[in-house]
Amino acid sequence: MILILLLISACFLAYSNGANDNFKGVATLFGSGTTNFKEAINWATISTFLGAVTAIFLANELVKNFSGKGLVPDELITMPTFAISIAFGAALTVFIATRIGMPISTTHSLVGALFGAGVMAVGAQFNFDKLLDKFLMPLIVSPLMAAVLSLIAYLIFRFFRKKMGVTKKTALSIKKTNHPTVVAMQMNTASLKTKTTIEATINDAMETYEGRLFGLSAQKILNALHYLSAGIVSFARGLNDTPKIVGLLLIINAIDIKWSMIIIAIIMAAGGLINSKKVGFTISKKITPMNSGQGFTANLITGLLVTTASIHGLPVSTTHVSVGAIFGIGTATKKADYKMISKIVLSWLLTLPLAALLSAFIFSILDHI
Repeated sequence: MILILLLISACFLAYSNGANDNFKGVATLFGSGTTNFKEAINWATISTFLGAVTAIFLANELVKNFSGKGLVPDELITMPTFAISIAFGAALTVFIATRIGMPISTTHSLVGALFGAGVMAVGAQFNFDKLLDKFLMPLIVSPLMAAVLSLIAYLIFRFFRKKMGVTKKTALSIKKTNHPTVVAMQMNTASLKTKTTIEATINDAMETYEGRLFGLSAQKILNALHYLSAGIVSFARGLNDTPKIVGLLLIINAIDIKWSMIIIAIIMAAGGLINSKKVGFTISKKITPMNSGQGFTANLITGLLVTTASIHGLPVSTTHVSVGAIFGIGTATKKADYKMISKIVLSWLLTLPLAALLSAFIFSILDHI
């Protein structure tokens, strides 16, 4: 029964992860108006699933890290109640954030849950040094690195775009409105005249690029690269996040790691398709307005950082990297919404302690049953 509960808790975490994280890879596609929400989430689902399957071959180090190995004594890792506490504590944290539309880090939630359940179980035997070096440092450094790199990359790309003669064009939102007005009135009749006005607004304006590169439309090339970069980010997220959840299932020897990866990947995909809209709108529309070139730059930096971290076993957060990269673009264009960024950062600061408290509480209950 306890092993079934462990499987359920891991599936709950996978669903919550998909709901909060799946859209982040394609947020700039939707935010820049390159595509609509439905097409964006479908592309995210496909590329995330491919990354999750690839994790079977490339991400063994992350599986070991998130089983708790090296943080707590080996005998604790073999206790299903320890893994259940981590999974449920992290899943509840991510699920709450998803309900209120805040893009938080599943990685951060898992680290907090590992800490809470680990300290509750073994106290001072917990390996605080490894927690700082292997887990917390990459989580702190990665969003700052993403913001700086995306800002620099955007400035470089903009310089070369201008050198190659590619210009930006803003398409205004034009609306024609008819206003009926009374021009004459007799005893029982009125004479009406319709006045037509045309309004042009820049609120929903879409920036496109004019010019040609290698004989092809610059905008078409950029759109293709934008889709590719979004796929890379989603692929990298699947590659980086799936092993973290599967690591909790290592103690169930009856389930092969390869099948565990596939099961988790399917449930993550379902979470994204069913419940990602609130977080999707927050990260796409509320951090900064962007065009397709700026979105491509942010995705490129995010994909490179997360893929590199996955290969080297560093548990960075796709959320932190993606938000950092988008914020870097907003800083470069001077259009970042600092109020929204402050709310997101606050949710990040609360993630670890909330997950730690929840997992510690769950462990204390299960340990006394």
